[in-house]
Amino acid sequence: MSLSRQLGSSRTRDDGRGIPDATVARLPIYHRVLRGLADDGVHTVSSDTLAQRCGVSSAKLRKDLSHLGSYGTRGVGYEVAFLSYHISRELGLSQPWGVVIVGVGNLGHALVSYKGFASRGFEIVGLLDSHPDVIGEKVCTGGRDLVVQPLTELENLVKASSASIAVIATPASAAQKVCDRLVATGVRSILNFAPSVLTVPVGVEVRKVDLAVELQILAFHEQRRVDDLTPLAQVMQA
Repeated sequence: MSLSRQLGSSRTRDDGRGIPDATVARLPIYHRVLRGLADDGVHTVSSDTLAQRCGVSSAKLRKDLSHLGSYGTRGVGYEVAFLSYHISRELGLSQPWGVVIVGVGNLGHALVSYKGFASRGFEIVGLLDSHPDVIGEKVCTGGRDLVVQPLTELENLVKASSASIAVIATPASAAQKVCDRLVATGVRSILNFAPSVLTVPVGVEVRKVDLAVELQILAFHEQRRVDDLTPLAQVMQA
């Protein structure tokens, strides 16, 4: 059996505590919706209402939450703040996580400027790039300026910043080498925006974000709708 793997596939995996990957993938959605409800002053919510807002069935919602424990009350529903706290704790958001971004091109700049990181417990602690025009640039993130470091400083920066998570936003040709260096430095959680599949050792989590693939999936469904409507249009014209 291979000692490497690429996570983010359609297979179901258990995290060792009885929580399948599919459930873990939905927990951030539940957490975001619960935070929105809390901001609106909602104190309790039924499973049906919460499921509808999260875009899942109430049965799936209840099954997902059952992996965390019993937090609902029959006839009352869920206490919004209480459930939000427990999901946040399960997701590891009760403490800040340092994030280093490798590749500060257009995508990297967009990620740095995203304000949602800080509010969800993530702090960008380092920026790295290999392009001379980018190295030394000051980039504002989280109310402070970070200087883009040369890629040669990757190991030193990761160790000095105690980064737990790395984001790879490099060209595909550089992604695997950057990944290998990050893993060798001790990083075990990687978010990959590069259009390439990364090979990592067991124990390293990789989440891949490929916008082109997502668009192709949407195009597939659009084509299916066109194909389904075509016979009907032919009948109407006959």
